[in-house]
Amino acid sequence: MNLALPLLLAASLVRAEAVRNPGTFFFAAIGEVTSLDPVYPYEAMSQGLIFNVYDTLLAFEGETNDKLVGRIATKVPSVANGLVSKDGLSYTFPIRKGVTFHDGKALTPEDVRYSLMRFMLTDPAGGPAALLLEPVLGVQSTRDAKNQLQVDFADVEKAVQVKGDSVVVRLKDPFGPFLSIMARWSYVMSRDWAKEHGEWDGTAATWKQFNDPAREKSYFFDHMNGTGPFELERWDRPGKKVILKRAAKYWGKPAQLQRIVAAAVPEFSTRKLMLQVGDADLIEVPRSFLPQLSNLPGVKIADKLPRLQADPALFFTFAINPVANPDIFSGKLDGEGIPVDFFTDKDLRKAFAYSFDYDAYLRDTFKGTARRAKGPVPPGLPGHDPKGMSYTHDLAKAAEHFKKAWGGKVWDKGFHFTITYNTGGELRETACLILKKNVESLNPKFRVDLRGVDWPSFLDKAQRRLMPLFARGWTADYPDAHNFVFPFYHSKGRYPSAQGFSDPMLDELIDKAVRTVDPKEREKLYWKIQELGFDAVPSILTVHPTGVYAMREWIKGFYDNAVFMEIFYHPLRKE
Repeated sequence: MNLALPLLLAASLVRAEAVRNPGTFFFAAIGEVTSLDPVYPYEAMSQGLIFNVYDTLLAFEGETNDKLVGRIATKVPSVANGLVSKDGLSYTFPIRKGVTFHDGKALTPEDVRYSLMRFMLTDPAGGPAALLLEPVLGVQSTRDAKNQLQVDFADVEKAVQVKGDSVVVRLKDPFGPFLSIMARWSYVMSRDWAKEHGEWDGTAATWKQFNDPAREKSYFFDHMNGTGPFELERWDRPGKKVILKRAAKYWGKPAQLQRIVAAAVPEFSTRKLMLQVGDADLIEVPRSFLPQLSNLPGVKIADKLPRLQADPALFFTFAINPVANPDIFSGKLDGEGIPVDFFTDKDLRKAFAYSFDYDAYLRDTFKGTARRAKGPVPPGLPGHDPKGMSYTHDLAKAAEHFKKAWGGKVWDKGFHFTITYNTGGELRETACLILKKNVESLNPKFRVDLRGVDWPSFLDKAQRRLMPLFARGWTADYPDAHNFVFPFYHSKGRYPSAQGFSDPMLDELIDKAVRTVDPKEREKLYWKIQELGFDAVPSILTVHPTGVYAMREWIKGFYDNAVFMEIFYHPLRKE
């Protein structure tokens, strides 16, 4: 008897059994979903799922960020093909025929127009609407500083029009990154479906009723109807997981996986165990925990993945909200707390910046896989300045600036406040610990507490300016330097608006740079912007990291795009 045959058969059976739940992909993430409405969330977990359910007009091809392909639009507009006007203001998108929504209704150009208008006009506080409002209308929000509506519906109607089988978008001014924005944020929804469920009907008469909605009052908060390769099966909110199923009426090649489960599992030890036993197919891994995954049978590491990212950064809040805020303690500069305007003193901010040990963080936490941040613009984008200015770990300089801060009162009296990070964000927590340790070593009167907060609460607290100093980061919405300098330095950007930071010169240069056509001139402007940002120090910039995931070896078809927020599931399979 040939003993090799039974042994080979047994080995093949073991391998076959090792692929658990072959039609289902389980992703164990750190953060949790906050909304399923494309216009509301502005964080990775939610947008990563949305991108798999709602199609965009264009898409990035594979792992590249410089080549676009059509999705709902059949062609990528250009001056050469006549779909971009010579003045760079009008973009024509021919709309694909034969596409149906998951509820069976046909997609039309009117749905595309409605979706782009809704993305801009809904404009929830803290949402991504500015990504389209800025190039199309030349504003960052539909509301002014006093929270009064400042846009005219007629202007939106003129800017986004249906012409035959195409949708034409006319910009306020030339805007270089516009097509990249459309490849990431032009989600297409069904206008009829929205009307059927009590959402905005697309008319001038009703749009104001749906501006800045409460998150959970929208039908789209926990319902989805797109044209993408997956559709919503259910959102298990108590279980902190969203389940997608393969779309039966997808217009493209069907996905190979039958089901996607994306769950928030903030504890690394739990994610590791799930991966080890095969309950999770892929997990998020803080780099400091990578050694714990080495040599696990059946597990592979996808490391040094390209990222357009500045993370973590530590953001100073210039106008702290004192209402029911325990993180400022006494609320005074008396050694027992901090005043609400504590971080408006530049010497104080520089003192904190010189207190951080950047080299130790790169060496011990990132193991040499990250790049030292010299401005927010990461390597790989025009505008990144490898010779740019950056703070160093210098406790003597830190002490010098602390002694100058608030006319010497900071050094004499001391302070007590809390730094906040999101629960499960180990790299951000580590950065906070490094800063706390070094700052407290300088003066026994300096006291810094740390607090981890779950993701939805963290986002809410940041927007309401309740956190004196907080750790967060930025992943590109689209591949352009503007998408980094604006959210870090412009008064209307994501972080300055939450910090209460404003610098008129930075605003002027940032507005100028994004409308500059010549690439070399644009790059020089971004270098200048980052030089001014270094001096203003509204935040402590640490590193530009690379990406890393841990996954089971049975996962095939995985690829990574630096602009995707999380994972595109369509090409994945298990075998």
